[in-house]
Amino acid sequence: MKYSIFKSICWLIVVFFTSSTIVFAQKKAMKKPNVIVILTDDMGYSDVGCFGSEIKTPNIDRLAQNGLSFTHFYNTGRCSPTRASLLTGLYPHQAGMGHLSTENYKELGYVDDLSKNAVTLAEVFKQAGYATYMTGKWHIAKNLKKEGDKSNWPCQRGFERYFGTLNGSGSYYDPGTLISNNTFITPGKDFYYTNAISDTTVKFIKEHKINKPFFFYVAYTAAHWPLHAPESEVQKYKGIYDKGWDATREARFTKLKKLGIISDKAVLTERGVSIPEWKDEKMKDWQVRRMEVYAAMIDVMDQGIGRIITALEQKGELDNTIIFYMHDNGGCAESLNSNQIEVPATAEQQLGKRYAKDSIFMGKQPLYSREGEFIRSGKGVMPGNVNSWVTYGEEWANVSNTPFRLYKHWTHEGGIASPLIIHWPKGITTKGMLNNQSTHLIDIMATCVDIAGIKYPKEFNGNAIQPYEGVSLQPTFHNKTIHRDYIFWEHEGNRAFRSGKWKLVSKTQKNKVFTLVDQNAWELYDMENDPTETKNVSSLYPDKVKKMSAVWEKEANRTIAKPWPWESKKVIKNNQ
Repeated sequence: MKYSIFKSICWLIVVFFTSSTIVFAQKKAMKKPNVIVILTDDMGYSDVGCFGSEIKTPNIDRLAQNGLSFTHFYNTGRCSPTRASLLTGLYPHQAGMGHLSTENYKELGYVDDLSKNAVTLAEVFKQAGYATYMTGKWHIAKNLKKEGDKSNWPCQRGFERYFGTLNGSGSYYDPGTLISNNTFITPGKDFYYTNAISDTTVKFIKEHKINKPFFFYVAYTAAHWPLHAPESEVQKYKGIYDKGWDATREARFTKLKKLGIISDKAVLTERGVSIPEWKDEKMKDWQVRRMEVYAAMIDVMDQGIGRIITALEQKGELDNTIIFYMHDNGGCAESLNSNQIEVPATAEQQLGKRYAKDSIFMGKQPLYSREGEFIRSGKGVMPGNVNSWVTYGEEWANVSNTPFRLYKHWTHEGGIASPLIIHWPKGITTKGMLNNQSTHLIDIMATCVDIAGIKYPKEFNGNAIQPYEGVSLQPTFHNKTIHRDYIFWEHEGNRAFRSGKWKLVSKTQKNKVFTLVDQNAWELYDMENDPTETKNVSSLYPDKVKKMSAVWEKEANRTIAKPWPWESKKVIKNNQ
């Protein structure tokens, strides 16, 4: 009898622990994934190692080697529109961000202040019980001052903790609009913004309590001008670019083909018309220095991404964290080569009031550093330190965008094509593979909602919410096909439309001016046989151009890209 009782007790204990183990395993299996979205600024298609670059990016390359790389991923061609589209899953005009947050047009798609009829990824994740964090560049709010409307600042759009800058660009040593949550702060000693973004991200991850998952948006300003980088990092690239842009571009093109990123059918586009052959360049030392600093900026960012990966590993969260890596637009050809003439510093400037009125909020060049040193710009000014304000120009942007033509602002491939790398050890079976399906920023919201099992709201904070536009990329994690009819673009009157292998695209003759001549200036490309847009076949397929352009027009009206301000020039003066 006693033995029977003892045996029964033992059996109950075994059943209890077995059941508990099963329940624990089930709970562990059901644990929602963490999500990290990494967005870089003004980097071209071939600027990371796994997409053809000579720049050292071992950590980004590691994400690609153990994840999935998309070779036909698209952004919107500009920073503010991309950030709005990424965070909301909408086309930028639907999110109110048809241009830049520094503008203020009358047209509904161009108010350039993030729409309240859209929800951000942070708002969606927070409502689903996630912790939400952000570090880096915001650039989708109209008001950037201490006073005034803060309803479109990060912490008011779903983020529980935020460290970064509200405006579009600035010094890496002393950025304007630097805030912690909603409080303006001053950079400390030895401050470098890229490292501050990385280190704060690591800090937030380490401090995160593991009783719930997190969503993290890491928005680097690297490698947006001005070209600023620690000298020790710049020295790592000494001699790398002495061969010039022609040879560097050819080397990247060869590597892209070897990696399988571009097809054997791809042709390297011609050098930009205003770019001389390297042998004819008269300021070689300056040009080399510009690219050395640019490369160092990306290298420093990659090192920071490595520290973020390490923090996830130490917390035991890497396998269950989805990491998205992407760029906000193509390489930037903006020159900023006008010389800033030195004038004596006033007493106010010496005290730290170093900017022309309100220019700190626009990301414009300061007159003096915090230490009162004059900041120089223009041709021949060697970049890198706090006293310089230089870009890398069209010459090197053409290299960044290898093998494509045109740049940020435009809707040809050089403006809108960028890498997408997704790393998720627990959820991706196609590790190390390349995917050539056409994908877009609008797909990130759809993918996150799908994977995390989140209900997307029809109403939020009393506002009706537009349905997201994208499709989930989760099928591609298992080598399956996604279905989509087309992708649409508009920026500054530059237009594009992709359906299957066909891409319709046009470029205005004059920036932000749309004329009757521009209306019919469509180019048509077969992207399977001509992925670098070198053979315009619009004259061979006039019916296809007519049909696709009609759908573009319909989509432009549906997504409120039209009516647009490029014809009317109706601008409201921004008094903020």
